[in-house]
Amino acid sequence: MLQKNINDLLVFLVVAKERSFTKAASKLGVSQSALSHTMRNLEARLGIRLLMRTTRSVAPTEAGELLLKNIAPRIQEMEQELNRVVEFKQQPAGTIRITTDEHAANFVVWPKLRGFLRQYPDIKLEIDVDFALKDIVKEQYDAGVRFGELVHKDMIAFPISPAMRMAVVASPAYLERKSIPKKPKDLLQHQCVNLRLPTSGGLFAWEFEVNQREVKVHVEGQLICNTITQMLQAAFDGFGFSYVPEDEVNMAIQQGRLIRVLEDYCPYIPGYYLYYPNRRQHTYAFSLFLKNFQNHK
Repeated sequence: MLQKNINDLLVFLVVAKERSFTKAASKLGVSQSALSHTMRNLEARLGIRLLMRTTRSVAPTEAGELLLKNIAPRIQEMEQELNRVVEFKQQPAGTIRITTDEHAANFVVWPKLRGFLRQYPDIKLEIDVDFALKDIVKEQYDAGVRFGELVHKDMIAFPISPAMRMAVVASPAYLERKSIPKKPKDLLQHQCVNLRLPTSGGLFAWEFEVNQREVKVHVEGQLICNTITQMLQAAFDGFGFSYVPEDEVNMAIQQGRLIRVLEDYCPYIPGYYLYYPNRRQHTYAFSLFLKNFQNHK
């Protein structure tokens, strides 16, 4: 039965999705009468009505909706597999879209992808930098990079960076006028640069470890930012303390442009994870992308 109906089923899928013989005929490059004839023959062979036709519209019947729901994903899988076979004969190509935050993009994602992009010049990469936790399925991203605790449980995920620490830093000019904080709570007596969280809209609480217990300090200050770049510039310009990943400021600390405080109270936290939807098939380009990260943890 499949051999006789496969071409007609492909026609049905287009008509059912477009809900119009006119649009489907234009998409397939055939006449409306030819499409109508094909659908009548398919329905006759199956012995059941698949489409409800009126002078103004076309809509799947209950049986048609069931067929559309079950057949369309399988046809898509077959098309993907055919594309994968073709890709093996050619230079890998395609576009990969990922979403990540600013720090991960600069210190984890880009360093791991420079060589990959040079190796595969026909693969295009779109990196969306945003602190917001986006729905990568709804917004059609191929993958995301976030801290492990932020990854949804229905995603496939694996670590791509070691554990990391945050650093509390300020400029020498600011500390000339202020005492150096000895404990996290001392920050409440200082100007601090806050970070606005895009998801909840609240301000990020600075996290420390005191006597093996987590302590969160809600700092205050004149400035509220939404990127690490802004927070660092504010620290350089003497507007108080900023709380940022330590690899963002290691060089500035070594150069004496920033001074680090409360280092003993900043614990190591789990690093970044790359995550993606649980799809059974991926493009050849995305499979190479994943392999690249797995080989460079």
